Amino acid sequence: MSGETETPQSPSVERHPGIGPRHWARLEGWGMAVHSLGYLHQPTTVEEIRAVFDTARETGKPVALRGGGRSYGDASIGEDSIVLDVSRMNRILAWDPSTGIVEAEPGVTLEQLWRKIIGDGWWPAVVSGTMYTTLAGCAAMNIHGKNNFRVGTFGDQVLDFDLMLPSGEVLTCSRDENAELFHAAISGFGMLGCFTRFRLKTKKVHSGLVRVEAFDTHSIGEMADELDARAGRADYLVGWIDCLARGRAFGRGIVHQANYLHEGEDPNPANSLTQAAQDLPARLFGVMPKSMMWMFIKPFINDIGTRFINATKFHSGKLQPQGHTYLQSHAAFAFLLDYVPNWKLAYRPGGLIQYQAFLTHDTAVAGHEKLVRMAQEAGLPPYLGVFKKHRPDPFLLTHALDGFSLALDFRVTKRNRDRLWKLAEQMDEVVLDHGGKFYFAKDATLHSEILRRYLPEGALDKFIELKHRCDPDNVLQTNLSRRLLSAYLEG
Repeated sequence: MSGETETPQSPSVERHPGIGPRHWARLEGWGMAVHSLGYLHQPTTVEEIRAVFDTARETGKPVALRGGGRSYGDASIGEDSIVLDVSRMNRILAWDPSTGIVEAEPGVTLEQLWRKIIGDGWWPAVVSGTMYTTLAGCAAMNIHGKNNFRVGTFGDQVLDFDLMLPSGEVLTCSRDENAELFHAAISGFGMLGCFTRFRLKTKKVHSGLVRVEAFDTHSIGEMADELDARAGRADYLVGWIDCLARGRAFGRGIVHQANYLHEGEDPNPANSLTQAAQDLPARLFGVMPKSMMWMFIKPFINDIGTRFINATKFHSGKLQPQGHTYLQSHAAFAFLLDYVPNWKLAYRPGGLIQYQAFLTHDTAVAGHEKLVRMAQEAGLPPYLGVFKKHRPDPFLLTHALDGFSLALDFRVTKRNRDRLWKLAEQMDEVVLDHGGKFYFAKDATLHSEILRRYLPEGALDKFIELKHRCDPDNVLQTNLSRRLLSAYLEG
């Protein structure tokens, strides 16, 4: 498992019969900047999940839920906790190609899902930048994709799910049954129960290809205007921003728009709608194994190297005429984080964190510009900036709003760690001043008082009430929840 290192077994949690593979392990957030030691359990059945909760009650240990371990920060790790990893509960239970509705266990990944449905002409309606997230993680974090402005978040695609409470009780939740819990568990970052089954809808496609148009913009404002102007005719939109550029080049970037092909546009859909046609190439230019590429990237993970790469990327993009389009597979367009395997290793030894700010439509340009300038002035420029357009959704702790987000990747080192966390605190105030929101899947730095300041009025109180009702003994904990929720639960 990615981010996992075995250590001698802890004597503090006795083995319990029927709970699946388990061992004491060092677990990391995906960005490698935070980690913890926990007693890892990987159940394969609902009964084994129930046995893990039994063990927690017997030992007094908290339980941290974990899926694919793809959250950048500490959302799926728990110090001295029982870590309940659902990744081995990965069966697709039912698939109906006539409706596009799939039923699956919580550990099914987006990769497993698209491989199952692509041949029948369907694609997951919402995906993250990596195909290795689990359905449970997608729901708990209520992930969004490059099409959030058009189809909403992952939760908008879920029809119903089963949720096991720490008591062992299993509740079926939908928009009509246990609706309050449905809208809170989705976005609730694993604090109310463990997902054990999902039923969700997928997207009908007539080709395994999308038509992509790339074009450059010269400011964050221009990028926001372009995304607004194209939202009505685009299926996907995403912008890259050069966060090291200054002066007249400040905020320059490249936007990619993608659209599904209409029925009949693909002359050979039987070929493009195959797993093989979606597989990402294992070699660069057919020669270099991509598994080695992070070693070549590593020398550029610094201000000078990234400034060179960014300038090269922007100016090379200008070589293509504006409006130029090309065809790309769904997987190649959607899963950019998987295109270079283990690219994050270039950030070792300190890892990276991502700071993603969601700002309202009216405040986004000024707010995001300020965030980038603050980072530059602090001598901590982000090495990657990704800009997306969003729409609201009905989930209780959601990050979604009518506006834009900017995700910023920061390298973490022993020397800059304290300064970086301090910068994040200062950036939090800018986000709050601009009516913004935050995203638990990316967070590694927020403080608890921020929750009440950015969540809609009454949302946190409602969530705490549900937490007390579903998990009265606060069995479900992660390092993230201890950082953000403990003060409210104790109060």
